[in-house]
Amino acid sequence: MTSKPSKLSQWVYTFGMYLLIWYGFTTSLDVYELATGVLVAVILAFFTLSITKSGMSIFSPVRVMYMLQFIGVFFVALLKANWDVAKRVINPKLPINPGIVKFQTQLRSEFAQMVLANAITLTPGTVTIDIIDNWYYIHWIDVESEDPEVAFRAIAEPFEKVLLKIYQ
Repeated sequence: MTSKPSKLSQWVYTFGMYLLIWYGFTTSLDVYELATGVLVAVILAFFTLSITKSGMSIFSPVRVMYMLQFIGVFFVALLKANWDVAKRVINPKLPINPGIVKFQTQLRSEFAQMVLANAITLTPGTVTIDIIDNWYYIHWIDVESEDPEVAFRAIAEPFEKVLLKIYQ
């Protein structure tokens, strides 16, 4: 059984994250820069703690590792999709079968659904047209199958696996 973090520990974590972000922007250990960073971090942590619910828990070390994994998954998908589209441009005789497919996601958070939609749209050959409830409607340059399971596996499954770990 885990206990809920106290408000003070949430505030300290949020303060620390803001200070780390400040240092990332300034990259200076000058006393005045650090003092300004501490002051800004204190004020931001005080005013945003209630907005960020449990501080900046989204930036827990485990979630940051999954975010880095998501970037890797996205990069691989981006390379594959760019290669596929480039082949179709260079060789116009390659068949294309454009169409709209739909599939359902397990993601419940609207933010996580938005991240998935953007990852799909940023990958060449696919564009997210709409999300209704948990159903995604995607324009796909070469529809392999209209079966929602097949479309999901080809378009979104690698992204969703990692997003479920980040936004659980």
